[in-house]
Amino acid sequence: MTDSLQNLPHPLLAPVIELVRLAGEVILPFWRANVTVTTKTDDSPVTAADLAAHQVLVEGLQALDRSIHVLSEEDADIPFSERAKWERWWLVDPLDGTKEFISGSEEFTVNVALIEHGRVVFGVVSMPTNNRCYFGGAGLGAWRSDDIDHLQPIAVRTQPGEGQTFTVVASRRHSSPEQEHLLAGLSSGLGHLQLTNIGSSLKFCLLAEGAADCYPRLAPTSQWDTAAAQGVLEGAGGEVLQLDGKLFSYPARESLLNPFFLALPANAEWRDKLLVLAQS
Repeated sequence: MTDSLQNLPHPLLAPVIELVRLAGEVILPFWRANVTVTTKTDDSPVTAADLAAHQVLVEGLQALDRSIHVLSEEDADIPFSERAKWERWWLVDPLDGTKEFISGSEEFTVNVALIEHGRVVFGVVSMPTNNRCYFGGAGLGAWRSDDIDHLQPIAVRTQPGEGQTFTVVASRRHSSPEQEHLLAGLSSGLGHLQLTNIGSSLKFCLLAEGAADCYPRLAPTSQWDTAAAQGVLEGAGGEVLQLDGKLFSYPARESLLNPFFLALPANAEWRDKLLVLAQS
């Protein structure tokens, strides 16, 4: 356990937390300010806030260690032939939940993950509007910080507590027939469910701090949407699985789109039931 950024169990974690907070400060002047929205080639929106945060993060990460490559949503046109040579890289979403940001919602985040050989070492997820930050990694632990001087260790819950309902988190804006089928099967197999819709990578963070039980995603995502929050969840005792039950990872591949996945507490007793439903 640690109660100080200076005592965190990875030497790059504290400086990345500070950098992610700084990117959040750069974003805030654009929030609820009628920012101009443009559309990228994949039809997703981008704003000056995305680009400003991208610049802060890329410059800051390169200053930390120039030997670690950077892959950001706002500069993702790096040839696969080059990315395939990387062993360590930063996976960055400067503003996750751009649609939420544009709508004036608080449910947007800044995400940075360190990847080594396709696995998440640690991730940092920050909410700029309230200065909340989640961070962690497998074997390191996980924490939530609502201000820079106070760190709270967090952990998944293996079962809902007495009087609590099994809670599934889902995207506020993205679903699919497969996901609706899975939710119906969960309700039938586990009884009454509470469905919580929330934007951005905060879905993983709710699981990580024991406020929810499962996050199935049977709809498209990109690598930068998931890596940082996956690190937080794994540090808190959770896991992210592909639908075939294999651990979710980030190997070098041509496409930066993720396969469908299930996020849940590691070794949950209902894990196999969830996998069967997801595969059906």
